[in-house]
Amino acid sequence: MDILPIVWFIAIAALWVGFLVLESFDLGVGMRMLFTRDEGERRTLLNTIGPVWDGNEVWLITAGAAIFAAFPAWYASLFSALYVPLTIALLALISRAVAIEFRGKVNTERWRTVWTWALGLGSLVTAFCVGAMLAITSTGLPIDANGDRIGGPFVWLTVPAVLDGLGLVGFSLVHSATFLALKTDGDIRKRSARFAATWAPLFLLPAAAWALWVQFAGGTVLSWVLVALAVVAAVGGWLAARARREGWAFLGYAGFIVFGAGAIFAGMFPYVLPSTADPANGLTVWNASSGDYTLGVMTIVACVGLPIVIAYQAWSYWVFRKRLTPGMMPEPHDFLPAILREKREA
Repeated sequence: MDILPIVWFIAIAALWVGFLVLESFDLGVGMRMLFTRDEGERRTLLNTIGPVWDGNEVWLITAGAAIFAAFPAWYASLFSALYVPLTIALLALISRAVAIEFRGKVNTERWRTVWTWALGLGSLVTAFCVGAMLAITSTGLPIDANGDRIGGPFVWLTVPAVLDGLGLVGFSLVHSATFLALKTDGDIRKRSARFAATWAPLFLLPAAAWALWVQFAGGTVLSWVLVALAVVAAVGGWLAARARREGWAFLGYAGFIVFGAGAIFAGMFPYVLPSTADPANGLTVWNASSGDYTLGVMTIVACVGLPIVIAYQAWSYWVFRKRLTPGMMPEPHDFLPAILREKREA
């Protein structure tokens, strides 16, 4: 049995877990922009993720690149079969990134409103589409012996896909609430803490249902143990949120997604993309992987580069660890050229 494909399956699972833990809270913050009317509070929300959001997206890019290099057959089947939702997700990511950068460039209500909606909807659509993709790769697609999709462009729109799309949206909202309770003070902190303590059990249900779906389809002893740990972490996070232990609440809900996603990857092993048309057509870590030489080079590069990336990102979080309040935000600036500003005022 080749060990390197297993190593890279575990590595890719870890990259997805890193994405879910880090990117989920800033996707949730983006969604929350739609439900906050006060401009000072909106700017505070945006500044909590301002220094870290692009670093968090690196985990998504790295996970996709690792699949491409380590399991090209998995990448080819999954990304071609899910061309529609992945294109929508890409457009949502672009919309979100542009909104974060452009929202503060012009000091008008109309400008801010347009980019606020672009940020909120971009975050919502990204969370749903990525969640749906992860559900599909764990529960399967109708693919033939060549790894090609059988059926139309929306054959991916299944109950598990919708379930986990909603699951990642719900988890992002809960995770962002505990993040904001840690990163802000005043009314935002109070409302966020109250949301995490009140609504978490409901909003985490779709993600929990997805994990159980995978376990009942082919769970192992290890995957069921991880499910139990996910439940313990979620209950612990909820109790900590009710007790206003904000740090423990954040860690509890983060543990829920770490153990829950771990249970899903453990439950689907050795498949990387099951076939719902014929189990014999499913892609596994062995028939979808690159050669040993490629995986060996990737392992060396990852051992050198990944610790540097993790250290730099940890340093960024440490530098920007202080709490924020609306009163700390500077007055908005207008970056319109003078001639355009004069025309606007005229």
